[in-house]
Amino acid sequence: MDDFIKRIFKNKIFASTKLTAFGFTQKGNTYTYTKSFMDNQFELTVVVTETKCIETKIIDTASGDLYTLHLVEDAKGTFVGQVRENYENILNLISEKCCNTTYFSTEQANRLTGLIKEKYSDDPEFLWEKFPGFGVFRNPESEKWYGLISHVDYAKLDKNKSGDVEILNIKLDKDKIPELYQINGFYSAYHMNKKSWITIVLDETVSDRHIMELVDESHKHSEGKAKSKNVKSEWIIPANPKFFDVEKAFRQNDEIIWKQSSNIKTGDIIYLYVASPVSAIKYRCKATEVNIPYNYKDENLKISKIMKIKLLKEYDKNFLTFKSLNNYGINAIRGPRNIPQNLSDFLNKKG
Repeated sequence: MDDFIKRIFKNKIFASTKLTAFGFTQKGNTYTYTKSFMDNQFELTVVVTETKCIETKIIDTASGDLYTLHLVEDAKGTFVGQVRENYENILNLISEKCCNTTYFSTEQANRLTGLIKEKYSDDPEFLWEKFPGFGVFRNPESEKWYGLISHVDYAKLDKNKSGDVEILNIKLDKDKIPELYQINGFYSAYHMNKKSWITIVLDETVSDRHIMELVDESHKHSEGKAKSKNVKSEWIIPANPKFFDVEKAFRQNDEIIWKQSSNIKTGDIIYLYVASPVSAIKYRCKATEVNIPYNYKDENLKISKIMKIKLLKEYDKNFLTFKSLNNYGINAIRGPRNIPQNLSDFLNKKG
């Protein structure tokens, strides 16, 4: 697997219906796509098997030989640069049109993430740059955690086993934890308070249904000491220019509708982070109306409610870049998230 594939298809899984719709031909469990580029000088073949396995090859159509210079880091020059650029652009398009985004390495972890998102409208927060696979589920009203998906060497949970395994930590009543230890797949909480937290191995040993019942209990523990309804929250919400031109929308109207997927209240302040190629916070907005019923669903998106947001201020693209956000402990913006206090202080000082 070359570096382009590793980078472009990181946290992606292929969807069979999207592959065929894009133009891949199917034979059994194998999907194949060919694309000529640079005035038919080259032909790229992309082969996908299963949900994450992808192979590519470029053929020089004049000679019929395999072309690999685009994968050689030290290969320089205008021509190889054009081949490399075309190769990357095609793969980016396939990633955009044929894949679903995944947060974690195991199917069960990603299914549970979807179930939590559907029920509580919460996306995992990735708080640690050194641990990119560690995702926290947080109640936005109280800011308390109710789940943490991470991975660990199985031997740290069970000395008779080994290998990397994905786990979920949840908080439960202290009296309930000992009885769960008697069930396969449950272990003493890893790196959490063992009196009130428990670890579940996400290897299909415990059913999604059972885990979600326990997640519901953990979520109840996060509901205490919620913020007053009169206290306004501040949020960062991602905006992907590939799917929606937010700049054009605000040029046409200073109040627009937006998908609502968190417990945002009227009056809350929303900072829109515009993804690549901008990769910066660009807009400060205010929620003027929330919880508006809306029914939309496709393979990529499900919307059950929307909100109206009003533009308060537009920032220069260099004002608060993604790299700058790292200094405030923000290393990923994959869904709505509360703003850390130090960043809130900085933004409110700037106005």
